[in-house]
Amino acid sequence: MVEINNKTKAKIGLPIVKKTAEKFLKFYKKANKEVSIVFVGDSTIRRLNKIYRGKNKITDILSFEGEDDFLGEIIIDYSQIKRQAKILGNSIKNELIFILVHGLLHLVGYNDDTERGRLNMIRKGEKFIKNFKL
Repeated sequence: MVEINNKTKAKIGLPIVKKTAEKFLKFYKKANKEVSIVFVGDSTIRRLNKIYRGKNKITDILSFEGEDDFLGEIIIDYSQIKRQAKILGNSIKNELIFILVHGLLHLVGYNDDTERGRLNMIRKGEKFIKNFKL
């Protein structure tokens, strides 16, 4: 089950977010697990990033692993997604999907603490998106 909360005033394409998360959970055989996705603004993500990662800066996404039937929570800064999309020459939709899949990969155990891990997560995310034509 995928629960989505938009705590911003932005109009976000929530159906594609839900569809992407559901396909991801099914693909990784986690369809029986719950995931919470929350959209927040810059100040909230900065505060959470400082509390949980010790980094006093804005980030695009934070992932928090859960336990038992709750796979975890993903917090996305939609304003940062829009800025990144512009910088990288992506559509906002494509950037959002890529970052969402990245966060979901964290919840199923992938890590990007090393360059090798980071590149592996990028490859896995791109392959998933391509295979499901998201």
